[in-house]
Amino acid sequence: MLSIIIPTWNNLPFVKLCVESIRKNSAYQHQVVLHINDGSDGTMEWAKKEGIDFTSTPDNAGICIAVNMAAGIATQDYIVYMNDDMYVCPKWDTYLAEEIKNAGTDNFMFSSTMIEPTLNNPCVIHEHFGTNIETFDEKGLLEKCSTFTMPDWYGSTWPPTIVHKKYWHITGGYSIELSPGVSSDDDFAMKMWAAGCRIFKGIGKSRVYHFQSKSTLRIKKNDGRKQFLMKWGITQSTFNKYFTHRSEPYAGILPEPDESMLKKQKLRAWLKIKIA
Repeated sequence: MLSIIIPTWNNLPFVKLCVESIRKNSAYQHQVVLHINDGSDGTMEWAKKEGIDFTSTPDNAGICIAVNMAAGIATQDYIVYMNDDMYVCPKWDTYLAEEIKNAGTDNFMFSSTMIEPTLNNPCVIHEHFGTNIETFDEKGLLEKCSTFTMPDWYGSTWPPTIVHKKYWHITGGYSIELSPGVSSDDDFAMKMWAAGCRIFKGIGKSRVYHFQSKSTLRIKKNDGRKQFLMKWGITQSTFNKYFTHRSEPYAGILPEPDESMLKKQKLRAWLKIKIA
């Protein structure tokens, strides 16, 4: 049903757990495509043994190049971008399939809802089931994951995200000028908006556990906020607040942002650019 693209960088225990959860907890069969950065920890040998499709680079190419390379061999109509430190919960794909069926269009951007141990995001469920492989309480997660209350929410940009392959190619995928990848999620969402997407929906019942930042802490980060501002003429906070209405309860297709407000925000953005 889905092509699930997962970039990974010498994170073999986590990517093993991620793929295992997809195989165990999915209602449908999916294509899994890894992009293996470096792979000196044995990830490539394991992927070959498991018969998993993959692309690779000899060093860490970053998120943007990785997901684009993996998407290049996707065989299904819908592409899911997922982090390697995620564990999918039962029925995660069932709820996505229902949303796809009911959307009435292929021009959408959906996200599953993350369950995270650290509370710093209004779009996630805050519950602690471990921060690494050794402390992961899989049994507790499986017993409780369906009991948490979480409505659908506006502002889908975070993995796991799902878009139609057609729109991945229309927008050009993830922008490599943002490598290694800070702010690339919002940039891709902005490109989807430019392509006419007005459905940015987080699915409250589709859930994954996220161990959080198992690769990003190891990279030298790009100045994504400044790059987004220079590229689009507005800040990420303006995009999230006035375009996608991030974290607000989902209530249907998004309206166009108010033009007078947008002029003020663009003026503020221009002043930031000038000062910088």
